[in-house]
Amino acid sequence: MTGVAHEIERLMTETMGLALPVGLRAWDGSHAGPADGPQAVLRSPKALRRLLYKPGELGLARAYVCGDLDVDGDLIDALRAGGAAVRNTGASGLSAKTLLSWLGFGLRRGVLGLPPAPPAEEARLRGRLHSRFRDRAAISHHYDHGNDFYELVLDEHMAYSCGYFTADDPEYMLDDAQCDKLDLICEKLGLQEGMRLLDVGCGWGSLLLRAADRYEVRAVGITLSQEQAEFVTARAKQRGLDHLVEVRLRDYRELPDTEEAGSFDAVASIEMGEHVGEDNYPRYAETLRAMVRPRGRVLLQQMSRGNTAPGGGAFIESYIAPDMTMRPLSATLAHLEGAELEIRDVQALREHYVHTVRAWQDMLEQRWDDVVAHSGERFARVWRLYLAGGALAFEENRMGVDQVLAVRPDADGHSGFGVGA
Repeated sequence: MTGVAHEIERLMTETMGLALPVGLRAWDGSHAGPADGPQAVLRSPKALRRLLYKPGELGLARAYVCGDLDVDGDLIDALRAGGAAVRNTGASGLSAKTLLSWLGFGLRRGVLGLPPAPPAEEARLRGRLHSRFRDRAAISHHYDHGNDFYELVLDEHMAYSCGYFTADDPEYMLDDAQCDKLDLICEKLGLQEGMRLLDVGCGWGSLLLRAADRYEVRAVGITLSQEQAEFVTARAKQRGLDHLVEVRLRDYRELPDTEEAGSFDAVASIEMGEHVGEDNYPRYAETLRAMVRPRGRVLLQQMSRGNTAPGGGAFIESYIAPDMTMRPLSATLAHLEGAELEIRDVQALREHYVHTVRAWQDMLEQRWDDVVAHSGERFARVWRLYLAGGALAFEENRMGVDQVLAVRPDADGHSGFGVGA
């Protein structure tokens, strides 16, 4: 009998017209495919069993997270080669003959069996999609792993969003790029001393703290994460900015009914719009407008994706950001205009996200043992796969990210922009 790896290679070629894009090592010691470059390692038949019950991205992710499937070499290179091979193959559906061939292989190699349980790290949300209860659970799943975990992988600003790289210098680091991004936002919003800023989905407060510290702005942030709120409050006090910075546990849908509606000079929302859902996005856009004063500015930084794949993908939605929705940039602009916000500027930052995610990857690998000690190896593998896939998606233009600057014109249509404004 030939080795498992050789048998898989033959079946892929004969039944699917697909050559092995990377080397393959199987649990019986056999090897097939390219000898150089990344090597996929099947550590047990369970790796294929997971694919049997969940073909495609989710099955592969479960196998990787559990350690049944591994990759020796660069994970991004492996994902790039695998994705290109699938896109370039002429394989369509699986015929009865193909299924029988694979079934025979499964019987011979011990692949068939009861479906393995999904990893415990997989999200299991309940309730109506984008209800307040479910949204709170989705945010908690991703953001309440412990502030100390995020301190291991993020920069000193704790900015969990795309940076803005303004220099190609070995000494220019992610900290610098995030600082430049925060200043870019503050400058686009026209922040000045004494203004009031609202940050919808404030994360760990990087924008709030920067705006208060450098621009002496009174900054209010909202979040659904208890741990984020505690972190921002503590850091503001530590830096002597607690008289300017306030963070509240609040759902964005509650904002228009508060007495502060229409009282903020500027509103920002940095990579939070992906979490509100398509049906709720008009209400989200209307909320941003409702909170800013006439002639006040609104800035969003938001990821985008084509119409064919509006979510984050099976892996992202199961392990990282449940219920995530991304749309083409044009659709987001239409929502904002529908809320009577005037679009003033759009800046694409897609390439900057490749550098940002690569920096997070480097930090994860440098502190791998600490991450494993904190959250366990499976959780660390989730993040390794998440960051590799994210970097590749931005590199290949399957995902984008943009800063959108808008304004709420006053009753006479004046924006506050222009000469003499």
